[in-house]
Amino acid sequence: MALETRSTPAAPATIDADYEPIDISAATNADNVEIAGRMPVTGERSLRGLPFLIGERCVLLAAGEDAVTIPIGKAAKHVIFAHTLLESKLREGDWLGRAIATYTFRYADGSEEKVDIRERFEIGIIPCPWGNLAFLAHPDRHNTLMDRHQGRWSDSGRRHTEANYAFPEFYYLYAFENPKPEVVIQSVTVTPKHLRFALAGITLGHLEEYPFHRQAKREVKIVLSQAEDAEKPFAVEVEVDRGVATYPYALPQASSDEYMEDAQKGWGEEQNPQSSPAYVEIAGADSATVTVKNDGETLGQVNWGELQQAGSADPSPRVHLEVVDSGRNWVHTTVLDADTGKQLPCRIHFRSPHGIPYQPHGHHNHVYGNQGTWHNDIGGDVRMGQISYAYIDGKCQGWLPRGEVIVEAACGYEYEPIRERVQIKPGQRELTVRLQRWTDMNEQRYFSGDTHVHFLGAQGAHLEAQGEGLNVVNLLQSQWGHLFTNTEDFIGRPTVSNDGKTIVYCTQENRQHLLGHLTLLGLKEPVMPWCSDGPGEAELAGNLETTLSHWADACHAQGGTVVIPHIPDPNCEPAVLIATGRADAVEMLRGEFWYHQEYYRYLNCGYKLPLVGGTDKMSSDVPVGIYRTYCHLPADEEFNYDNWLKALRSGNTFHSGGPLIEFSVDGQPIGSELRLSGAGTVEVEAVARSIFPMEVLEIVQQGRVVADSGERSGSRELRLKTQIKVEGNTWLAARCGSRNNQHVPHHDGWRRGIFAHTSPIYIGVGGEYSLFDEQVANYMLTLISGGLTHMRKKALQHPPESITHHHGEADHQAFLERPFQEAISAIHQRMHALGIPH
Repeated sequence: MALETRSTPAAPATIDADYEPIDISAATNADNVEIAGRMPVTGERSLRGLPFLIGERCVLLAAGEDAVTIPIGKAAKHVIFAHTLLESKLREGDWLGRAIATYTFRYADGSEEKVDIRERFEIGIIPCPWGNLAFLAHPDRHNTLMDRHQGRWSDSGRRHTEANYAFPEFYYLYAFENPKPEVVIQSVTVTPKHLRFALAGITLGHLEEYPFHRQAKREVKIVLSQAEDAEKPFAVEVEVDRGVATYPYALPQASSDEYMEDAQKGWGEEQNPQSSPAYVEIAGADSATVTVKNDGETLGQVNWGELQQAGSADPSPRVHLEVVDSGRNWVHTTVLDADTGKQLPCRIHFRSPHGIPYQPHGHHNHVYGNQGTWHNDIGGDVRMGQISYAYIDGKCQGWLPRGEVIVEAACGYEYEPIRERVQIKPGQRELTVRLQRWTDMNEQRYFSGDTHVHFLGAQGAHLEAQGEGLNVVNLLQSQWGHLFTNTEDFIGRPTVSNDGKTIVYCTQENRQHLLGHLTLLGLKEPVMPWCSDGPGEAELAGNLETTLSHWADACHAQGGTVVIPHIPDPNCEPAVLIATGRADAVEMLRGEFWYHQEYYRYLNCGYKLPLVGGTDKMSSDVPVGIYRTYCHLPADEEFNYDNWLKALRSGNTFHSGGPLIEFSVDGQPIGSELRLSGAGTVEVEAVARSIFPMEVLEIVQQGRVVADSGERSGSRELRLKTQIKVEGNTWLAARCGSRNNQHVPHHDGWRRGIFAHTSPIYIGVGGEYSLFDEQVANYMLTLISGGLTHMRKKALQHPPESITHHHGEADHQAFLERPFQEAISAIHQRMHALGIPH
C-alpha cells in the first residue's frame, strides 16, 4: 500500500565550510530528465540540510555506455551523492543488490578505491514502492510533521499520526565514508553496469560526523525568557535543518514539588495555555542548526552539537534551551492491590521532574496532540488538563527516564491514588507500584455505574471501567447528524468480565435538539429512529418522526429503564416524561445551581425521581465514571445488570464525583418513604468520606439547606447527626462538596466538581406522601405548551400523502401530540384534586 506524502520544494542551500557542493557541470553528458513525472528543481538546493548544486544537466548512464569521470580536487571525510535509478526490474523478478554502477575514487597519491552502487543499497528507484526504501542511501528529504492545526479533510485521520514517512522526491543521498580523508580526491569515475540511472550532484563533507543523524531523539526544555513571549498562547515551533524535531508541547507551569502537593485537588492538572515552559524532542547531526520560533517569529538559533555538549544554551536573550534527556530504560511496571497482592487495573501517568510525560508503550504522551478533538480520540487514554493517563490492566512497559520519575496511579474513588517519586537506576527493568484500597463499596452492596458513555468500544469500555473501579458502563449508541456510532457494539445483552465485577451494556441514547434527550437502558432491540427533528441530533432537514415519550414507551415495553440525561438540557419534553410517569430517574451532569434547581422543582411538585450520575463521555478529556451512580442491591440479590437497574429504579442511589456518602432518616436508607402520624422531628444522619478534601456536608429539605457540617480547610471525612423538624409532607437529601456549589473541579473537559448528592428520602405526614407546587406545575405546562407549539408551527414534516411513518398510524400529528396531551391532563387532574383553577 502506497502512502501519499506531500511534495515540498527543497530550500535554497546554505553553503558553509562544513559541507561543500561540487560543480559537476563539466562532466555532465545529458539534460536532466523527468523523475517520477516531474522535472527536478535546479540550482543551489538544500537536501536534508546539506547543500547541493543541481544543474540543468546531469550524468545519465546505462549499461554498456562509456564511463564518466568527474573532477573533485579536494580532500573530504565524506562524499555525498545525489543520484537515482530511472528503471528497475525487481518487480519483474530481478535480484536486488545488483551493482548498477561502480564509483572509482582516484587519489592524489595514485591509489584508488572502488565502490559498487547497488540497487536498494546505495541507490533506488523513484517513485519508491511502499516499503522498499534503500538500505544505505537516504531519501532527499526528512521525515516531516503533519500540519499541526489545519489540512485537508481526507488527512484528518492521518493527522493523528503526527509524522509523515519520507519517500525520496528526486534523489537518494548516499554518503561514502572516505578511508583516506587527508588525501586529495582527484576524481570520481562513474562506470555503468546495469540499468539506467542519473547522478545530479556531489557534496563533500569535511566534518567527522556522518552527514545524516544517527542518534535518536533527545528531550530539550524551552524557556522563553521574556514575559511578552512566554505569556502568548502556545505557538512554539522548532526546526532542525540536518535533523528533525517533534511538535513542541507546553510543560506544566507548576514545579514538581507543587505538582506533588496538588494531588488532593481533583483528578488531572491545570493545562498551561502559554508558550513557556515547553519541551521538544530533537534528533540531528552535530552540525545541525536548531531554530526556535514563537508565533512564526525566530527567537534564537543554536548548534545542536554544542547544545548537547554544554547541556544548555541561551541563543538569544529571549530563549533558553536545556537538554534534559537523562538516558532511559525499558521498564516493565506492575500495579498491585496492596492488600491482596493481585494485579490491579488502573489509570497511570509517568513524568520526569520537568513534567515531560513518558507514557507506557502503546499509549499517547499527549492524547491526539492535545487537540481536544471530539469522537475520534476515544480509547485507551484519557487527558485531564496537562496530564495524559493510560488505562492498563495492571501491567505496562515502555521507556522511563533514568533518575527521578514521578508516578501517578489511580483506580476510582475506593483506592488511595498515589503521586510518588521513584528512582530508575541504569539497568533497572522492573518497577512495582501498589495502591491501597480504603473502602469497598461492593461489600456494602453499593455498585457503581456510569449511565452515559459514548464512542468507546465494548472491550475498551471494560478495561477503562476496571481502571476506574467502576462496575457498570452503559455504552450508548446514538446519532449525530449523519453520523451513527457504536452500531456494531449493540448486541441486546450485557458483556461481563471474567471475574463478574464489570458489566458493559451497549444500549442507546435517543435525542432531539429541542424536545430533549433520553437514555434507554437495557434495550434488547434498538428503538428507532435513534434521533429525530434535524441537526445536531438527526440528519439535515430530517422530519419530526417521534417523541421522547414514545421512545420511553418502547423501552419500557422491553423491560428497560428510562433516564433523563443531563437534566434540564434540552429543556422541553422532560416535563411530559415526568408528569406521565415515563421517567425512571434523572441524571445530573454537574453539581451546580441550575441543575439542582431543576431537579428540586420536580421533587417539590411531588414526583419521585431517583438521582443518577453519568459522564456524557464523548472525548478523551472525560474519564469514564468521573461522575457515577452508586446503586444499593439487597444482600439476597446477586450483582447483575438487571438487578443493578432494578436498584437504580428503587431510589437507593447516590451520585458521586469523588465523595462516598451515607444518609438515613430515622434509620431508613436513601430512597425510602417514611410515614409519620403527625408533625414532629426526624433524626437525620449523614457521613461523607472521600479521597479528596470536602468543605461541607449538607442536608437539603425541599431545596433548602437545613443543616450542615463542615471544615473550611477541607476534610476527608464529614459527619452530621441532627434532628430536623417536619411539619408536613417533605423530602430530604444529603449532598457534599464545597460551599455554595463552588466545588473544587476535576480537570476533565467539563471541569466538574468534587461533589456527591443522594436521592431523596420521602416523608409522608398524616397519610401517604404527596407534594404539589403550583408554580412548578404551571412551569411544566409552559414547557409542554412550547413543545406543542414547536410540533405544530416549526418542526419539519413530509406531506401526509407522501409518507408512511414508522408507527403506522394515519394521523401523525395526533401521534406526536398524544403524550403531551396526556401530560397536560395529568397535571390538570392533580390541580383539580387540590381545587386549583386551571
